[in-house]
Amino acid sequence: MDNIIKEKLEIKKKFGLNVRRYRLIRNISQEELGELTGLHRTYISSVERGKQNISLENIYLISSALNVKISTLLDFD
Repeated sequence: MDNIIKEKLEIKKKFGLNVRRYRLIRNISQEELGELTGLHRTYISSVERGKQNISLENIYLISSALNVKISTLLDFD
């Protein structure tokens, strides 16, 4: 059971790292990404740090703003 909890935490961190990676590739700030998505800058920061359990709707908003497929943000290999 502890393994499942660890993996749950890791998946949020990996997702957040992917968001950060593609945001930096696009050369936009967390604040700019927030403006593009309608999400607050602190929420974006929380997602990137793996602290936020993000909804499907917000994953869609972020992937659209970054111009990447959702599957790209969910690729953890």
